[in-house]
This record gives sequence, structure tokens and C-alpha cells, in this order.
Amino acid sequence: MAGPDETVLRVSDLNVTLEGRVVLSDVSLTVRRGEVVTILGPNGAGKTLFLRALLGTLPHQGSIEWRAGTRIGYVPQRLPYVRNIPLSVADFFALKRGAECDVAAVLRSVGLEPEVQRQPLGGLSSGQFQRVLIAWALAGDPDVLLFDEPTAGIDIGGSETVYALLARLHRERELTMLIVTHDLSVVHRLSSTVLCLDRRPVCQGPPLETLTPENLRRLFGTEVALYQHAHGGRS
Repeated sequence: MAGPDETVLRVSDLNVTLEGRVVLSDVSLTVRRGEVVTILGPNGAGKTLFLRALLGTLPHQGSIEWRAGTRIGYVPQRLPYVRNIPLSVADFFALKRGAECDVAAVLRSVGLEPEVQRQPLGGLSSGQFQRVLIAWALAGDPDVLLFDEPTAGIDIGGSETVYALLARLHRERELTMLIVTHDLSVVHRLSSTVLCLDRRPVCQGPPLETLTPENLRRLFGTEVALYQHAHGGRS
């Protein structure tokens, strides 16, 4: 387990304002090496904006401090336009600057055969494309992976496979992960900490202690919260 000196990320009093509207307010979070933090909340809660702020692509107030030398990989929620560009998988990896890697090896690490390199991006299934995005994020050997809805648009069977992959990558590579998701079952299976956002923190802490019925009602509203809670299969 990581010690107190192994903090990877420290966020203090983060505020983000876009076009005069406050979209994130008073967010604070400390992440230690090897932790899996899931970020939970309704649509429009600012989860994706939070990841973008962590990546330094949004102006913000407050403090975001990454440990010196931290390498970050990012899997965005959707890249539909990329699949419409006539690129092969190999061409796509060639676009990644400053990340020389063995493409065949990194594809194998996510369960894809090296021959996939020759396929056009537009010819991949949703599950294959998601794995390619994860492999692309792994190029450059990151310490931290940020995932924005890593199974968006994939059927339930595919979702289970992708989340099993994330668990394996976390175990084998000792990665620190921040995962945006709506799936409560994933929160309980994978995460050490959950951050519940609805433009500002609603609740935060270990999943079993934090995701109480009361907190879920505050976050999602009664009907949605209870449905998701049951569907997630929490025991």
C-alpha cells in the first residue's frame, strides 16, 4: 500500500468557470500511487470537465499538483471523428508524439492480436476500438490512466470485458487510475475511493462507506439512485 509520501495527485479547492457559468466548485482530492478513484455523478455533473482540468486543458482556480515526473495516459469518452478518417491502427499509433513503443506488444497487452495494426479504424468493432484507445493511452508507459466512461457505447458483455481488462492492467502495472463511470458495480469492484460530483462534491470516500442510499438519493434522485444501486449488484 502506498505510504503518505507517495501522493500522485493533490487537488485543492478546484473551481472551473466556463462562459460565465460555474461548472465545478470546491473540489478537493488526494490520490496516492496505486489507487483507483471512480468519479460518479449524473449527466452534466462536470465529470469530464474535471478530467480535462486535471489534464491542464481547462482554465481553473485552485490548485492541481501532480507528483513531479508523473506520466499520464488518457482514454476519452468518444472519438467518433477518428473512425471516419482513413487511418489504420498503425497510422493512429504513429500520430502519438513522444511515445515510442512496440505497438504489437501494447496491443497484446489489451487482448488484441498484432495483425489488428493493419485494419482501418473504421472497420473495428466498438470493443476493439475501445481496446485500441486503451492501448494508445498505454503507449509511453504512463503511471496514471484517466478513463472517461471507458465502456460508453459498448454492449454489456463488452463492458464486462473492458472492466476486467482495467482490473488486470491495474494489477500488472501497478497503475493509478481515475475512472469516470455511471456503473455502480464497477465502483464496488475496482475502486478504493469514490468521488461523487454534481458540479461540487456530494460525497467522497471508500465505496462501501460512501455510497449509502441517502448519498445516492442526493446524487441521482430517488428513482435513478435505487435502480442503479440494485442493478450494480452491491452485496
